[in-house]
Amino acid sequence: IIINISDGHSDDAGGKDLYIAPGLIDNQVNGYRGIDFADEHLSLDGIKSAAEAIWKDGVTTFVPTLVTGRHDDLIRNLKVLAQASEDPFFNGSIPGFHLEGPYLSPEPGYYGCHPAQHLRKPSWKEFMAYQEAAGGKIIEVTIAPELDGSIEFIRICRENGIVTAIGHTNATAEEIQLAVENGARLSTHLGNGCADMIHRHRNPLWPQLADDRLTPSLIADGHHLTSEEIKVFYKIKGPDNLILTSDVNPLIGLPPGDYMYLGSKVILTKEGLAMNPELNCLAGASLPLLKGIENMMNYAGCSLGVAINLASRNVARVLAIDDRGRLSEGKRADFILLEKNENRLHIRQVYLRGVPVRPGTTDEGNCP
Repeated sequence: IIINISDGHSDDAGGKDLYIAPGLIDNQVNGYRGIDFADEHLSLDGIKSAAEAIWKDGVTTFVPTLVTGRHDDLIRNLKVLAQASEDPFFNGSIPGFHLEGPYLSPEPGYYGCHPAQHLRKPSWKEFMAYQEAAGGKIIEVTIAPELDGSIEFIRICRENGIVTAIGHTNATAEEIQLAVENGARLSTHLGNGCADMIHRHRNPLWPQLADDRLTPSLIADGHHLTSEEIKVFYKIKGPDNLILTSDVNPLIGLPPGDYMYLGSKVILTKEGLAMNPELNCLAGASLPLLKGIENMMNYAGCSLGVAINLASRNVARVLAIDDRGRLSEGKRADFILLEKNENRLHIRQVYLRGVPVRPGTTDEGNCP
């Protein structure tokens, strides 16, 4: 943990602008560098490989995320992830899991690239089977509040300390208000998981933006949202009621080309765009969370400190992970050393509980 913070000096800056920041916290990680957390062959070694790559990209706390799938597949992979979360190798960097689906809208456009055949209405009995497989570590659930049983499900989640997020939804303003009144506190990747054609007045976006009790997550990779959307969302919600997420898929760091992901062909470009051509939708993101921090500065005009908070302090707060996310006494000594050149960022070193996990400076894991 951090014992004391005091003034210091380094002779190793080399004339560059160097900053110490809290380790980044990512609440939506579907896999990393070829390791898919939903893959049927997921193993402890695979998760270790993914974690090492995640750490090198400046993320010291990550929430493995499982998307919509068959019941037995979710059970199987949650058990493997639960084993990983208890393994000393990970040094407490996995506080829990995010279940994004299967309780999402079945309407085309809103479920995105989730396999439609496995979407279903929420069932607390089914969810408890998932929670048992996860060792009680599902800490976030994304849900569409218009589904039968969703409001009661959200209420029970709140009573059990589980964060519920509104996402992949075509809910009305009234349904969103009911969800918030019963405990929903997040909006999963707001602006995405939404149909292309929506009513200009009555749509799921405005009610979520208007409610100060909801904290949206944004994918600021330059592909999922326009710069204008990000700027507007930031102006509405402000620096304390917004978080950055990567929603990164397993293709990050892989060469451009054609891949299979979520049972469908996905085309990965050199710019980090992952597109499902059959459904004509984005298949998650393939750029690190650090890229979102860069883009927040460029799009919203916020400072580096504010952008870092969106990917650390604010995430820790909404997920109630109180032992990290800040550079302050008593918190975990998870921090990163950043080099800033104009608004481009490069990671010089990463520390996990005070121990360096990334030696030296390379281009690996930094923003393209």
